Amino acid sequence: MGRIRVLPDAVANQIAAGEVVERPASVVKELLENSLDAGSTRIRVEAETGGRRLIRIIDDGCGMLRDDAMLAFERHATSKLTNVKDLNSISTLGFRGEALPSIASVSRLTLETRSLEETTGTRVEIAGGKMIACDEAALASGTTITVRDLFYNVPARKKFLRSDQTETAHIAQLLTHYSLAHPDKTFELTHDGRDLLNVAPVETLRERVFQVFGSQVLEDLIDIGSQEKELRMPPPYVPPGQQPVDEPEEDLRVYLLRGFVSRPQVQKLNRNSIFLFVNGRLIRDKLILHAISAAYHNLMPPAAYPFALLFLDCDAREVDVNVHPSKTEVRFRHGTLVHDFVRDVIRGLLMDTRPASTLPMVNRPQTGAGLAFSEFTQAIENQQYPAQMDEARTVMPEPAEPLGDAELPLYTLRPQQGPATRFDFTGYQQIEGPVTPQSKLKIKDPHSGFPQWWLADPGMTMDIGELRPIGQIHESFIIAAGRDGLWIIDQHVAHERILFEKVLAEQAAGAVVRQQLLIPMILELSAEQQIEYARIAADLETSGFSIEPFGQRTIAVKEAPAGLDQEGIERSLLEILEIPDAEVRKLSVSDLRRNIAASVACRAAIKINMRLEHKKMEWLLAELGKCEYPMACPHGRPIALRYATRDILKGFHRI
Repeated sequence: MGRIRVLPDAVANQIAAGEVVERPASVVKELLENSLDAGSTRIRVEAETGGRRLIRIIDDGCGMLRDDAMLAFERHATSKLTNVKDLNSISTLGFRGEALPSIASVSRLTLETRSLEETTGTRVEIAGGKMIACDEAALASGTTITVRDLFYNVPARKKFLRSDQTETAHIAQLLTHYSLAHPDKTFELTHDGRDLLNVAPVETLRERVFQVFGSQVLEDLIDIGSQEKELRMPPPYVPPGQQPVDEPEEDLRVYLLRGFVSRPQVQKLNRNSIFLFVNGRLIRDKLILHAISAAYHNLMPPAAYPFALLFLDCDAREVDVNVHPSKTEVRFRHGTLVHDFVRDVIRGLLMDTRPASTLPMVNRPQTGAGLAFSEFTQAIENQQYPAQMDEARTVMPEPAEPLGDAELPLYTLRPQQGPATRFDFTGYQQIEGPVTPQSKLKIKDPHSGFPQWWLADPGMTMDIGELRPIGQIHESFIIAAGRDGLWIIDQHVAHERILFEKVLAEQAAGAVVRQQLLIPMILELSAEQQIEYARIAADLETSGFSIEPFGQRTIAVKEAPAGLDQEGIERSLLEILEIPDAEVRKLSVSDLRRNIAASVACRAAIKINMRLEHKKMEWLLAELGKCEYPMACPHGRPIALRYATRDILKGFHRI
């Protein structure tokens, strides 16, 4: 007997299910796309226990005839392709004919459908790929597919599913995507009887963005409008000596890009806020993602991502969607053209809008009273040096009395005569008496060429508490002197480290200092954020937040950790709720609470462009010296830089 055999249909269907049905959201995707292809205007999705126990899709589409309802569960049975040429111009979301038989092979499935052409409907029941019943039923027009006990007969696949919240979040993300792609349709999503998404038909994409994300997100978006790119295809090749059947005409292909992108100040922690569609199909395309990153290059940090809702429409012959079983990857015929088109459109819009910084300017000088820091940097870029910059150069240091033979002299700064500028040192006196050291940090001599700035690390002999503040530069960095050289301390991240360790200590003691809000803050959450909030509500309570559900898709914040203003409370919560799913799965409870503490500390800390009194700088350095690890903020950014005494002496040719 030969070794090669044809697999039974049941085995072949389960193999196909391994490619098509990865998780409950995969089932929803396949059935949802079928509903859209059927011309549905109202789609309702119901799920229980993350889709494990139940997934139900109800639509008002064209429905199926009785014979078609039975034939739909045969492999590669489809109404969307007739011959191989149709693969070159696929315009429907589904086309393979593998979804229904694959899903039915790993679940208990019930199909209820009625076409407008028939007076009665059809109910088909299948379990594990075997048809159990096929009966007539009194049904409304449209289709309802109920999937129960997913992977009940494939336990190896079932154990790889994540928590109910994670699986529900994937379903919610999928419904959010397709609701944005089809603003003219109604989408509803319920999980365990609770509404997660309910959007009615609207006329414009802007209105649908408002429905899903709220007004605050919409205010930070730039409307792309409708941007076109034309590509003229040459006439078909005619061999020499032959006459064309018809007069060849030049073929014109048009690429149309529309949607929204965020301004650079909107920075997300992951790519979950990037929504990409090609000819109405939800995709994950590296080419377009790279084009978006290239458009924001040098406009936001490398680890941050924008919000983007992009729709690229083109001739079906210009894109191949038959490259992956899940149909989420595509291949463009002219990939370079698509990449450059998307990049140039977004980059051009960002440049035209000239986004301005939203950082608060504290004590901004009036006209003629000096330059703001943003004006200073703009003047440098434009190679313009106003009179205020010349005045700043007149500030000269006066030597103070040396503190000892082993110490370098410290200096006080003479206050500038006339109006002060935002980028000058201010006139402060020396600290009288040493500060008691609380945390030993040993300094290692870098023995490197001059000049070199280097990051201080936990192996130093200098005490942070012994540093003596001199003044500020750009009202953002504290200049301090010590026995080992000159130090620059980032005031924001230094205070962030102090607050971070304080919040952790309060969490451990169960005594987080709270502030009660006079009026509860109402926040709108997306479907995914609602699920994430339900998952970590107890940890938020432990970290100082008192939050209650407040109607559909909203929460009311009644208490928050002390030190946060209204904007800080909102930003902290949204930052916490947008932790990537892959990262959340790796976090323990203590790690999650550390992340919450880090977010709270970042929002409550002293900001840049903030003038500090001398006593405040003294306090900041003293408290930093008490920290367990005072040389990096909770996010890993350095707190202090040192210009070593050795390098200073070498620079002045003293050694």
